Amino acid sequence: MSELSSIFAWIDSQSDRMIGLVRDWAAVNSYSYNLSGLEQVSGLLRSEWSRLGTVEEIPLGTEEIVDASGRVIPAPLGCALRIRKRPDAPHQVFLCIHMDTVYPQDGPFQQVTRIGANTLRGPGVCDAKGGLAVMLIAVEAMERSKWARDIGWEVLINPDEEIGSPGSSPLFEEAAKRNHVGLLFEPALPDGSMVAERGGSGNYAAVIRGRSAHAGRDFHNGRNAIVAAAQMSLKLSQLTSGGITVNVGKIDGGGPANVVPDLAICRFNVRAKAPLEQKTIQAGIEQVAGEIKRIEGISVGLHGGFHRPPKPLDQPTRQLQQQVEGCGKQLGIATSWRYSGGVSDGNQLAAAGLPNIDSLGPRGGNIHSPEEFLLLDSLTERAKLALMMLMKIARGEEPSFCATD
Repeated sequence: MSELSSIFAWIDSQSDRMIGLVRDWAAVNSYSYNLSGLEQVSGLLRSEWSRLGTVEEIPLGTEEIVDASGRVIPAPLGCALRIRKRPDAPHQVFLCIHMDTVYPQDGPFQQVTRIGANTLRGPGVCDAKGGLAVMLIAVEAMERSKWARDIGWEVLINPDEEIGSPGSSPLFEEAAKRNHVGLLFEPALPDGSMVAERGGSGNYAAVIRGRSAHAGRDFHNGRNAIVAAAQMSLKLSQLTSGGITVNVGKIDGGGPANVVPDLAICRFNVRAKAPLEQKTIQAGIEQVAGEIKRIEGISVGLHGGFHRPPKPLDQPTRQLQQQVEGCGKQLGIATSWRYSGGVSDGNQLAAAGLPNIDSLGPRGGNIHSPEEFLLLDSLTERAKLALMMLMKIARGEEPSFCATD
């Protein structure tokens, strides 16, 4: 048996272990703001990665958020995990996926269940506890091979990706400077398609203040902040055009029906397919805020912005895609690519200058919903694909843009 066949056989032997790890990790609620849950998952991850190197725990500090009373307050974030091996090797690879999920600890979707022979349903099983398992086994497999000595790797597992990586963004910028290529383990689509390019995303909160008054005796002295927020919502929605979308997700404010409300908070998300559209929508948002401010007695404080710039399909990314396709062909895995309006940490890495493929995780679907599922046979499949990529880079077969002297 060749060494490669032997390593593939070892990956196959890890199937039950990978399924068990995903179940254990997904059974712990790791909502982005659930610090105790994140710490519990972090401990489980540290116990696995400590076999491969020294695990560094990096506190991320706080994120500024707008609370329901319109105040900007600090929200504590969890800790990222970083493991580095052979930083002086000629070929350097950055690997990453997040530990946090979108499901609050008081939400109804908390249980992991097996559905048939090949499907696991549960919070984060695909996005991205499955990706964590794929990344772990791929790196373990590489470390068992003769090519390991020629490749240095840096793994980052962050706890804040689902909220835009506000604390871990500087870590990505640093990693982009010392690595040649990035491999990220966001989920593939159910049919195995991966993401070729991504749009950009921004989150905003508009704090709208008016003037309270008795809704009967002094109605005309009041200035209704909720009505102003509704007007702003309509104007924002009208900015949706072409590759730009605006989604007003929540309006906070108000109280008794007989009081003119003096505070409303309009929270909205924007998406832009290209950098020029990002500039267009930013200008549009500022224009809308200015129009609402001109209503007598109304003020608007705008908070937030684009946390993920668009990730275009450039030539370095095309070269990486071709390499993935070649690896897939050797493994008998059909590869295809799609545009996604969803964002990932790959957006920030690309903006920082590091070419990357960011959907090397397992196949699955219905992410961010109570029907999220993972196709179990894709765990070993994607671990082999990632291993093939690592081996090619270790052997000096990386694309020309990351070749070293």
